[in-house]
Amino acid sequence: MTIAIFLGSLLAFMALGVPIAFALLLCGAALMWQMNMFDAQILAQNVIEGANSFPLLAVPFFMLAGEIMNAGGLSRRIVNFAMALVGHIKGGLGYVTIVAAVIMASLSGSAVADAAALTALLLPMMVAAGHDRARSAGLIASAGIIAPIIPPSIGFVIFGVAANVSISKLFMAGIFPGVWLALSLVATWWWLVRKEMVVPPPRKTAGEVLDAMRLATWALVLPFIIVFGLKFGVFTPTEAAVVAAVYSLFVSTVIYRELNFSKLVPLFIAAAKTSAVVMFLVAAAMVSAWMITVANLPGQVVELLQPLLDSPRLLMLAIMILTIVVGTALDMTPTILLLTPVLMPVVKAAGIDPVYFGVMFIINNAIGLITPPVGTVLNAVAGVGKVGMDEVTKGVLPFMAAQFAIMFLMVAFPQLVMVPARWFY
Repeated sequence: MTIAIFLGSLLAFMALGVPIAFALLLCGAALMWQMNMFDAQILAQNVIEGANSFPLLAVPFFMLAGEIMNAGGLSRRIVNFAMALVGHIKGGLGYVTIVAAVIMASLSGSAVADAAALTALLLPMMVAAGHDRARSAGLIASAGIIAPIIPPSIGFVIFGVAANVSISKLFMAGIFPGVWLALSLVATWWWLVRKEMVVPPPRKTAGEVLDAMRLATWALVLPFIIVFGLKFGVFTPTEAAVVAAVYSLFVSTVIYRELNFSKLVPLFIAAAKTSAVVMFLVAAAMVSAWMITVANLPGQVVELLQPLLDSPRLLMLAIMILTIVVGTALDMTPTILLLTPVLMPVVKAAGIDPVYFGVMFIINNAIGLITPPVGTVLNAVAGVGKVGMDEVTKGVLPFMAAQFAIMFLMVAFPQLVMVPARWFY
């Protein structure tokens, strides 16, 4: 009955068009009412406590870093470097997209920001070169979702706070899975363009490659600063976000000199607006999370999944399928906040490594960003690239299938995630 009230009220409010943050608040209130413990003070306290978290400070700083990087010339220089490196290969612009996406993912952690930047920079070039517009948009969208997986990742920060799992370990464990997903895109793109008659640009000379690398060096250094800083305990994930924001601000204003005070103000406002949406979602979800605990929903879910507890792989498969279904209707942040308090007790009862589960859960949610009908990244690519939503959806399907295949491969073989992860922590 409790699960039915929780899900029923949430889905009903969403069907009425209530914003997801308010829907979370209202379904929490509905549970309180059903349990005869409604109290407005408890609601207010949980909302305040939901956002009162030091690790969550990483979210606005990573958002700000992403805005500065895209406006300050870092993203463009990364694309130029990738172009010099692999642009001459058959289908080279697709490989440029994937290489640039991986590098940019290690800078911002925001899938929407990366996908928007890549769309603005590369989609016109790919279409002008003769590549299929829908396929190119689909590749860019699929490459953009690598951002929440390779550190620094806003998704890992939110999951780490919600699940009480080490964010530093999640960051380190996400490196190789992000690379596996990128390689799946490389293989899929190669297969799709092998018969295309698009003539790639001429190969750059060694001097031109070195010159492009020199211009992009300041941007390329930041991922190493973050990874080594976390690895050796120089700073926490929250402090890493501050380092990323300050570093990108310094490079954009002092080194590249593409930003001045008048351009900075809109960037700070945009980052503040995006951060406010995420933080309010987190705060509102705390009410539902508290009620989920009080109503013992995790215990009821554990009982339901009791037959699967002795088979961790089968349990992970069931959880991944559930997350795929939820991801078609909800964005990444609310999915994390809704499912984490319910699923973590099940995961612990089955003896699954919380870091491994966190990586797989975020990968699934990241792919959900390109899963129609909601697909936030699909909408971003369609809007920035002025491409029809149906075209982007059609173009993304083969790449999404490849990424799901890699995800289920990592469910079958957890070593693909955990063995490389232990090299870093």
